[in-house]
Amino acid sequence: MLMELFLKGGPIMWPIAVLAVITAAVLLERGIFVFQASLQKDPKTVRSVFDLAERGSLDEAVSVACRSKDVVAQVLGEGLRHRDSSLTEALSEGASAVLHRYHRGLVVLDTAVTLGPLLGLLGTVTGMMRAFSLVGGGELAGKQAAITGGVAESLLAVCFGLGVAIAAIVPLNFLNARAERVRREVEASATRLEMLLARKGSEAGVMLDRIA
Repeated sequence: MLMELFLKGGPIMWPIAVLAVITAAVLLERGIFVFQASLQKDPKTVRSVFDLAERGSLDEAVSVACRSKDVVAQVLGEGLRHRDSSLTEALSEGASAVLHRYHRGLVVLDTAVTLGPLLGLLGTVTGMMRAFSLVGGGELAGKQAAITGGVAESLLAVCFGLGVAIAAIVPLNFLNARAERVRREVEASATRLEMLLARKGSEAGVMLDRIA
């Protein structure tokens, strides 16, 4: 039944089908990624990294962070590993790498949301053109079925195109919101680490001044 409707939609249904397959593949990959990321979330390790850094055990904090699969812990570990050269740049680079993983495939979904209805509209235009060309022929006897087919072609193309867009837009918004939440978590943790190390550095400077 579905294949029959698909074939009635005209030639524009094939690019819509390709778009649907690509969208489905991206949704499957993103679903697996989100599920794995949820399993890898480890706030206890993040707290341990901060506790170790506050106690001054920075090398141990790096070791704990590097063993974790939590993205926040990984960013903190990247920053601590380069603390003597450029802490801020290392944290920024680590955050960018993490966010890149969360944004992967979103361009495809955004394209599907826009392109699906446009392809459906193109199918509407071609279907109506075919129907009106038959009407313009003057003799309508025996052509009612062909005219009806042209109208059906236009409606089916719109239906399938909108279906692809609707299937993509909800996951797209969800994934964008999740990426934004991760960005805020990473930025907040990176800022906290910078402030903590700056405070430890100030305390060490005060101690040296007192000794001198």
